[in-house]
Amino acid sequence: MEKALPLVSIIIPVYNAERYLPDTIRSVKAQTYENWELLLVDDVSRDKSREVIGTFLEDERIRLIALSGNGGAAAARNRGIREASGSFIAFLDADDLWMPEKLEKQLSHMERTGADFGFTSYVFGDENASPSGRIVPAPKELSYREALSRTVIFTSTVMFRVGKEKEGPGLSREEILFPSCPSEDTALWWRLLRTGYTASGLDEVLTVYRRPAASLSSNKLTAIRRIWALYRKMEGFGILKSIRYFIPWSVRATLRRL
Repeated sequence: MEKALPLVSIIIPVYNAERYLPDTIRSVKAQTYENWELLLVDDVSRDKSREVIGTFLEDERIRLIALSGNGGAAAARNRGIREASGSFIAFLDADDLWMPEKLEKQLSHMERTGADFGFTSYVFGDENASPSGRIVPAPKELSYREALSRTVIFTSTVMFRVGKEKEGPGLSREEILFPSCPSEDTALWWRLLRTGYTASGLDEVLTVYRRPAASLSSNKLTAIRRIWALYRKMEGFGILKSIRYFIPWSVRATLRRL
């Protein structure tokens, strides 16, 4: 008797994303691995995002979760995590794209390695999600100490194995809930790595990170402020220890964008 294919729950937080959503959803529907459910969590969008989602609901694997109050990306993802049915959970932002073999290859990698926390390489794209050729490769493994001085884990590449029991294989849903803070994704990766998990990287470009040119300068400044706040407030580091990690982080972040 053949082993049943695991269900992968894909969570997309949505806020005023009508322009990009069709391409993003179509990149999920184009996956070569077909046993998935897509949870689109609308965070009270003021544009036509819900109407766009409605055009895809004929696919029974796709669900709209409409929040009653705006809570931000972390709250939207957490709602999706709580309602997910899969034994694996993957995240995708509403303006990014997956390559057709993303789920198939990453799931195979995690099954082969037994990883509970996985991520892949990705490529920067422009406003139209056309790949720029600037690739962020995924190392084979990433520890807590290594993660503090570099940003290589991108949310739209992450997949978690979800365990039914706290003591069994996989992470509990409570463990993977995003904290309520700026750069909540990086804060979550650090928290998991700090508690003993290792992130397993698949060095294949399976995601396009869409980055409109107009937002690049402001994003850099915001990222600098947020990463410093994570060192000081979330990790509780003193100034000298924060500087020790911040300098290599900033150098790598700059080189990655050149």
